Amino acid sequence: MPIKNAIDKLENQGKKHKLPRVIKIDKKLAKRWGAGTCVIPDPKEVNAIMKKVPKGKLTTINDIRAKLAKKHKATIACPITTGIFGSICAQAAEEMRTLGKKQITPYWRTLKVKGEINSKYPGGVKGQKKILEQEGHKVITKGARLFVEDYEKKLVK
Repeated sequence: MPIKNAIDKLENQGKKHKLPRVIKIDKKLAKRWGAGTCVIPDPKEVNAIMKKVPKGKLTTINDIRAKLAKKHKATIACPITTGIFGSICAQAAEEMRTLGKKQITPYWRTLKVKGEINSKYPGGVKGQKKILEQEGHKVITKGARLFVEDYEKKLVK
């Protein structure tokens, strides 16, 4: 059965690819990531972490990666798939909203490195900026990119 939309990807990607899976980091990747093991998470795991971020708080994709690595006793969580799965979670949340669901994953509370708003999430940076400001965060511009000011003080522990 082909995956048609983000909700299907969120629900089925893990089964389709037998995720989560912990792999040994090969020599080529060790140059970039270091030696050890890497967990390739299930998108549902990423979504579960993103869902737990309450209003007024934030997380980063790197914080999510750290939680996943700890959960699976791996050295790291894959930065590529974790980022892709974060985007799938965001798209699925918006699909759920269009279907009338009120409680969706608050993807706008998941930031990139250094508190940057993720331009690939639904609504782009402008849409997320509006929601984040409504939740009490101050958004600042640095060049062409937007960041949440003092985001470190609002991170979920």
